[in-house]
Amino acid sequence: MNGSISQGILYKAENFDPDKKYPLIVNYYEKLSINLNVFIPPAAATGNINVPWLVSNGYLVFTPDIHYLPGEPGESACNAVISGVKELLKMPFIDKTKIGLEGHSFGGYETNYLVTGSGMFAAACAGAGVSNFITHYGSIMRDGNSRQSTYEKGQLRLDGSLWQAPEEYIKNSPVFKVNNITTPILLMNNKGDGSVPFDQGVEMLTALRRSGKKAWMLQYDGEDHSLGDEKAAMDFTIRLTQFFDHYLKDARAPEWMQDSINN
Repeated sequence: MNGSISQGILYKAENFDPDKKYPLIVNYYEKLSINLNVFIPPAAATGNINVPWLVSNGYLVFTPDIHYLPGEPGESACNAVISGVKELLKMPFIDKTKIGLEGHSFGGYETNYLVTGSGMFAAACAGAGVSNFITHYGSIMRDGNSRQSTYEKGQLRLDGSLWQAPEEYIKNSPVFKVNNITTPILLMNNKGDGSVPFDQGVEMLTALRRSGKKAWMLQYDGEDHSLGDEKAAMDFTIRLTQFFDHYLKDARAPEWMQDSINN
């Protein structure tokens, strides 16, 4: 969308038929095109999606590269993902009304941000995603060190401290833009997460619920940033699949989605 050229990988559904319409799930982190010839073993999802599982269940999966501009981690993700999806929609076998998003960790943050900037997505899942740069910036990592360097010198790529560039921290924080969201979203944040505090998920969920949005959050006791327990990973895989099947395949909503905390 900013005039630069990018690339990504499109994984086609098992027994792909170009005459059919398929739902699409977009997954991202930074640059995933390096995985073009990588064998991905079928497995339960530990936070990020498992591509073989989804393509075996009738989904297309798109993994676009994201090129980041300083001070613009959120908008950089939007530019790459939305422009990539618009290009894919030129292909007749993609159902433009059935597009989902899924990201974990930094990709979870990107999911939280993406749904604030576009209504083109029918469902989204954010695993271990940051929602508020201000509160996360001021928190402490597992080893006792401050997270500030991650924002100023690391992956978040902001131009300065919270006091030097407060507008960047606000504009890149999804929680401040919750009113813009129309996409149903599933969050997964764990109390034992040493990388993204559980409160980041709680802030996003309470803001979404307060704003009347369709939102759910999964929390697994004893689990960290990613799911290490096989039963927890299988449970997450089942619920993630049910969530996407409901919104992208018109399947009946499972009981856990119907029996929300608002009822």
